[in-house]
Amino acid sequence: MKVLIAHNAYQHRGGEDSVVADEAALLRSGGHEVELLAAHNDDIASLGRLDLVRRTLWSQPAAQEMRARCQAFRPDVVHVHNSFPLLSPAIHWAAAEAGAPVVQTLHNFRLLCPQAMLLREGRVCEDCVGRLPWRGAVRGCYRGSVAQSTVLAGMLVLHRGLGTWRRRVNRFIALNEFCRAKFIEGGLPAERVVIKPNFVDLPAGPAGERAGLLFVGRLSPEKGLDTLAAAAALAGVTVDVLGSGPLQADLAAAPGLRLQGPRPMAEVLSAMQRATALVLPSVWYENFPRTLVEAMASGLPVIASRLGAMAELVEDRVTGLLFEPGSPAALAQRLRWAAVHPAELVRMGANARAVYEARYTAARNLEQLLAIYESAIQEGPRRD
Repeated sequence: MKVLIAHNAYQHRGGEDSVVADEAALLRSGGHEVELLAAHNDDIASLGRLDLVRRTLWSQPAAQEMRARCQAFRPDVVHVHNSFPLLSPAIHWAAAEAGAPVVQTLHNFRLLCPQAMLLREGRVCEDCVGRLPWRGAVRGCYRGSVAQSTVLAGMLVLHRGLGTWRRRVNRFIALNEFCRAKFIEGGLPAERVVIKPNFVDLPAGPAGERAGLLFVGRLSPEKGLDTLAAAAALAGVTVDVLGSGPLQADLAAAPGLRLQGPRPMAEVLSAMQRATALVLPSVWYENFPRTLVEAMASGLPVIASRLGAMAELVEDRVTGLLFEPGSPAALAQRLRWAAVHPAELVRMGANARAVYEARYTAARNLEQLLAIYESAIQEGPRRD
């Protein structure tokens, strides 16, 4: 199979960028040909403001490149990950016009929300789900900027009006059942939204003594780090924090957090194989945190907010513990329980590894991905 992957990479590499790289490598390992149509947000600095607005709404250069790549490579399927802002949904039209079916992975809630996280002022907000996103524009939900939020809302309104998602995408990939239901509520055609989770390819870690609590991720408000800091202080425990981000300076003085800074992946996985639990205190609807599947593969139970997909992916008292989101007292109770029940955590970690082996391995993911591609190919490029 020949697969053309389209992705606009972020300035700060995150889980989404890693998923794209891993899926490309997975396809190549299975004998498939893969090419990448890439853009990078570092290139934004070289563009004028009006040019960036035009490209966000409809990137003619990206559409032309998509047509040229389709003509030269002749892909069986085009797989779009992130098109914002430099590729734009114009690439969906160009791919279909070139005769290629289109698959799109829904890594975040950008098609429903200008800010992409369904989050406002530290709380879940669904005011734009299934509606015109004017509220997100006037509130400046994207980076606190009314101007930038208006451009994003305009992109959504334009492509809903053109019918881009309805007329030019064969299959949407949601990462779990919760997200699938939310996108259908937001207007995507249910019969075209399928589920394929994220994956990692990790052998079972070495058996040994485990100690310590761990947080891995970007140090940003939506990750619930204020809740984590307060809960750690209440519980009298210390959590090792691996990552960097805008809250790093604010968290440096938190007594219950031991900031380790960003670490190479090998060190992150080693830390996961030594810890007793991973803490995921997010206050937004995480689609499918990559750290969650890495933890499960490492035999590490997860203490997570009972929110959105996390309440679906973590089974309370079986593969981890759930607590009420945004509640330091509730999280502190879970942290205290974990401190005095190490044997139970080991049992939950073994269960988590078993779930990983059943659902989230590379082999299982390749099988699911190819089945989605085959269904899109059989349907053929969507044309009016």
